[in-house]
Amino acid sequence: MAQVTVTVDGMKRDDDVEPRTLLVDYLRETVGRTGTVVGCDTSNCGACTVLLDGESIKSCSVLAVQADGREVETVAGLAEPDGSLHPVQQAFHEHHGLQCGYCTPGMLMRSVCLVRENPDPTEDEVREGIKGNMCRCTGYQGIVAAVMDYAATARTEEAGR
Repeated sequence: MAQVTVTVDGMKRDDDVEPRTLLVDYLRETVGRTGTVVGCDTSNCGACTVLLDGESIKSCSVLAVQADGREVETVAGLAEPDGSLHPVQQAFHEHHGLQCGYCTPGMLMRSVCLVRENPDPTEDEVREGIKGNMCRCTGYQGIVAAVMDYAATARTEEAGR
């Protein structure tokens, strides 16, 4: 067993893990963040995307021990404590950026990172930015519109600070 100290959605945790435990499995089984889903287990689909120290990563391709001493943000940490939606979640809802919902957690997390990296993306930049996250249901139009709307909302909020 290996000891890891990981801050998950703002809460510091100390846990023992098998050295070969994938981050996605640690988040789901040990931390209880089941909103982070296992899609393909080969890092092709992006459903398991989380933010590790602010960078989007596919948590099925990272070991839990590699997150030791680091900060992980999951989809469960997006909504406000009162249950109100994060602006990216609201945008996905308003633009019908989800259907079955399986890709949605990873798509939301990749979108948050994308907008942090590029607060004013073009449609082509959004499409390029989410290309590592697969969706088999929506056709991507609603997702792209949601990310564009989220970026505009984030810029407005930032300007108001």
